[in-house]
Amino acid sequence: MLEMRDSLIHAMVADGRLMAVAASTRETVEEAKRRHDTWPTATAALGRTLTGAVLLAAVLKSPGQRVMLQVAGDGPLGLVVAEATIAAAGVLARGYVQNPHTDPLRTRRGKLDVAAAVGRGTLWVIKDLGLREPYRGSVPLVSGEIAEDLAYYLVRSEQTPSLVALGVLVEPDGGVRAAGGIMVQVLPGADEATINELEQRARNMPPVSSQLEHGRGPEEILHGLLGDFGVQVLASRSVGFSCSCSRERLADALRALGTETLAELEREDGQAEVVCRFCGEKYLFSREDLMRLMAYRGEKPE
Repeated sequence: MLEMRDSLIHAMVADGRLMAVAASTRETVEEAKRRHDTWPTATAALGRTLTGAVLLAAVLKSPGQRVMLQVAGDGPLGLVVAEATIAAAGVLARGYVQNPHTDPLRTRRGKLDVAAAVGRGTLWVIKDLGLREPYRGSVPLVSGEIAEDLAYYLVRSEQTPSLVALGVLVEPDGGVRAAGGIMVQVLPGADEATINELEQRARNMPPVSSQLEHGRGPEEILHGLLGDFGVQVLASRSVGFSCSCSRERLADALRALGTETLAELEREDGQAEVVCRFCGEKYLFSREDLMRLMAYRGEKPE
């Protein structure tokens, strides 16, 4: 696992009327960019999705619980997937974009046009809480900007009105200058005055990415938005890019292809290279490895 150099803060606000999470994810997004060789717009879309998954995972309770976001649009990016898992070390994130070399024209203001790259489609949220079956929810994409889509999901599928702001600032050379996000959820018992004040502050809040660029950390951003409401910090965690793939898991995936397919690989190529979709790690299986996998199945190809 890579060194976890990003962070998040999880807090209750306004005597339990609001819940908030703020995160800095620059190193995590930079690592995803490096592994998948994403172009700027793809970097921004993947980074926002990774950060959104981290914010949702931050409120989970037990190690091993995880959240996956799937942004399935009809734009040139294709599918964007991010997963965040609670672990003893903090929140572990991984993800990928189907077409990493996507970078359409900028908006009129010269900004990365993530919405155009995502297009129209569906946002899926999958939560694995260790129960018999994962929870799955979905909503139509309302903007393709990811933050607005996630806020729409939270109010429609979980009946939790939420402020969600996600930002990724990409350098001219493609590097990640800043990345992070904030999520504030309205809890039962919040009065109309609190909600109206939150909406007003959200409209006046500087972009999260620019705040991070200027050296403000998650706690400073949270206090800057909500400090006078009264912020009670519940947890502070590290965040980092980490993948759960392994040679053994990918060997199982190869074995599941069946003896005939393994025999064809052994006969025609003499080896098999398997690439993890989430992290880009490559695993090479030699002819001898393929023969062992076939023998393990206890079958012989016809």
